[in-house]
Amino acid sequence: MLGLFRRRRGDVVIENLYQRIAAGSRQVPLYLRFAVPDTAEGRFESLTLHAVLVLRRLKQLPAPAEDVAQDLVDLLFRELDRALRELGVGDLSVGKRIKKLAKAFYGRAAAYEAALDTGDESTVAAALGRNALDRDMPAEIAFARYVMACDTRLATLSLEAILTGSPLFEPLAQENAA
Repeated sequence: MLGLFRRRRGDVVIENLYQRIAAGSRQVPLYLRFAVPDTAEGRFESLTLHAVLVLRRLKQLPAPAEDVAQDLVDLLFRELDRALRELGVGDLSVGKRIKKLAKAFYGRAAAYEAALDTGDESTVAAALGRNALDRDMPAEIAFARYVMACDTRLATLSLEAILTGSPLFEPLAQENAA
């Protein structure tokens, strides 16, 4: 297991984990059924939510999970930096934007973790409404149930399972999206 974390191989493992989180955050029903805005901001919110769920689990696992979590956060922000540059944000502005995104990311992480810790669907729905949907109304209870089911699924996974391809998130059926 520790052999996975030699620098070169570890980078591939972390990139693979990041890609699986990104894929989970792009599930079409999140946007169609649960009304996550299909905008750059909405995609950031969905990516943040899914990354927070994985990071939450990594915090519960023994070493080297803490190192994996840090590598994952580092990669996430490198990818955000790259995306901003691809969108044409100037070099002088990228740093400021990344600071704002980091503040938003950690604020949402705290809000989602506190809501999930309650085990209450309406509390999770309220946190999703405020953050992922950027509105004063709570998200649908079905969205909260999806997030809580993902959290429950992740809680059953070992570090090795997280890193080697076990499903991280509950699948959302396309036919139920509309």
